[in-house]
Amino acid sequence: MEEPISTEPRINERIHVNEVRLVGPNGEQVGIVRIDDALRLAREADLDLVEVAPMARPPVAKLMDYGKFKYESAQKARESRRNQANTVIKEMKLRPKIDSHDYETKKGHVVRFLRGGDKVKITIMFRGREQSRPELGFNLLKKLANDVAEDGTIESQPRQDGRNMLMVLAPTRKKAEAREQEKADKADKAAQRQADAEAEAREQAEMRAAHQAKAEPKKKRGPADNLDPDIDV
Repeated sequence: MEEPISTEPRINERIHVNEVRLVGPNGEQVGIVRIDDALRLAREADLDLVEVAPMARPPVAKLMDYGKFKYESAQKARESRRNQANTVIKEMKLRPKIDSHDYETKKGHVVRFLRGGDKVKITIMFRGREQSRPELGFNLLKKLANDVAEDGTIESQPRQDGRNMLMVLAPTRKKAEAREQEKADKADKAAQRQADAEAEAREQAEMRAAHQAKAEPKKKRGPADNLDPDIDV
């Protein structure tokens, strides 16, 4: 009976060959060695001998801590899935002859999406005779990409899609980084509001104190207050 196909790599005593091309733990090439010598080196280094390229002749095996390797691989896979799940593609539609005010408004939305860690698909919609002027859409997309270059980069170059022209912008920061920055910005704004409130309270207290000082009655002058102190009475 044939041995069932397994996706698990062959480790240590499961490697049934006479010799392997050995790779060290740091990626260094050791060369072709007998399997017994490779297993001995693994034991001496307290590492595993893992077959990484079984179809090669001879097979390639590497010295590594396989438990640590599996853990780090699982961590990377989870992080990759989390990033994929959190990545949202927003869409912004523009006309080739958009006026400056509308352009600035839509550009602001694009910047907000990118700073939030989301991708943005920019769609230029052509109508009527505008379809004969694709350079208008191309130039507009290039201008937008340059204007938001600090927050996003071009992931998909401008391309024609029927009557429309498309481009995808990717954020320069990851979703998690964007959330952390958003939290920091909120904390800074809260601290600034608190400082402004305290300054306003101090200013109002000073104004009340000054107003109260002006409102206090003056001491009445008596007859003796008008006399020269050097004159004997």
